[in-house]
Amino acid sequence: MKVLVVGSGGREHALAWKLAGSPRVQTVFVAPGNGGTAGEPGVRNVPITDLHALADFAAEEKVGLTVVGPEAPLAAGIVDLFRARGLRIFGPTRAAAQLESSKAFAKDFMQRHGIPTAHYATFTHPVPAHEHVRAVGAPIVIKADGLAAGKGVVVAMTEAEAHAAIDDMLAVNTLGVQHNEGGARVVIEEFMAGEEASFIVACDGVNVVSLATSQDHKRIFDGDQGPNTGGMGAYSPAPVVTPDVHARVMREIIGPTVAGMRKDGMPFTGFLYAGLMIDTLGRPRTVEFNARLGDPEAQVLLMRLKSDPLDLFLHATDGTLNELELQWDRHVALGVVMAAAGYPQAPRKGDVVTGLPGSSDEGHVFHAGTERAADGTLRTSGGRVLCVTALGDSVRTAQQRAYELLNPISFDGAQWRRDIGHRAIKPR
Repeated sequence: MKVLVVGSGGREHALAWKLAGSPRVQTVFVAPGNGGTAGEPGVRNVPITDLHALADFAAEEKVGLTVVGPEAPLAAGIVDLFRARGLRIFGPTRAAAQLESSKAFAKDFMQRHGIPTAHYATFTHPVPAHEHVRAVGAPIVIKADGLAAGKGVVVAMTEAEAHAAIDDMLAVNTLGVQHNEGGARVVIEEFMAGEEASFIVACDGVNVVSLATSQDHKRIFDGDQGPNTGGMGAYSPAPVVTPDVHARVMREIIGPTVAGMRKDGMPFTGFLYAGLMIDTLGRPRTVEFNARLGDPEAQVLLMRLKSDPLDLFLHATDGTLNELELQWDRHVALGVVMAAAGYPQAPRKGDVVTGLPGSSDEGHVFHAGTERAADGTLRTSGGRVLCVTALGDSVRTAQQRAYELLNPISFDGAQWRRDIGHRAIKPR
């Protein structure tokens, strides 16, 4: 079978790498791909981003399965387009993808269906938003309503930070949020204390199969300091998701979400990502929903997946996920993101990347923001450049291996955290 992966980031590199390893996959096309997928065995980049042109390509090449990585094409309706042309595609429809593309839609949905989440209010004008912050106080969370590549959230520890975020999101828009219909909106939420985890399931509209647990690191600096990013690293499994927490999430969050989407006339198919906040008593609440695999969670999860990924996608698109049980490597996977100078506010592009190690069973470097020049030179082309991922018997061992792999890699202004996985490592 020929498979098409849509996207150009680290998540898409990991998907293409894993699918290329399936004995039933002939070729994996990645559109448009990056400098890493360009050199991946069994993978071919296709320089197409227009959705109609992608559908034409899939039809002409007799692509048997398309897997959509990022949120933007999902929100633009790529799944609806491919299905209308009789093409097999894994992902949510445009209507279902609103769970991610509109924070306001997601919060209203959760409230309507009794799914545990933070108290919230939605605003389109700065004056009442500022009044709300003054009435409630800080800490408080300000979220842009629209796609923001994982950076449209400000956890304001002071009222001044909250007021600045409101002005930015409703007027200046330095984050580059893609506003939904009706223009700029913000969702203001109560601050939830606890530990975050990423809970991802595959859905076929009715049935779900849960992936291994994972946890990412959103803040750019060590010790979870500094602004939120798209993710500076991740590891799997996440010890904070105990068997009891897992059962509770499936019962109180995932089950009602899938049933609620079906009841509302927009059955959810694809990867459903629930960002969780788990308090000290083990009670999970929903921070946000994403309508696709997380990035960098995808890299660590796919390193651990032992099942043929093609089985997952075929069962999901056939509506038979109830017949599937996934197998996972018992090892811990940990990935460290190397980001460009200036990330997340103003990432620099064009720096030469050198020192990349070879791939092995214990480690792989997934590319996100890279491109390969005509002379073969690899250069940075985005904010998050690489995710250096490794397996180990423990979080500490996987962490050591990942940083050993990272050590020889170099590009000007490279920045990375040195404590990925710290929450799961007990002090000696």
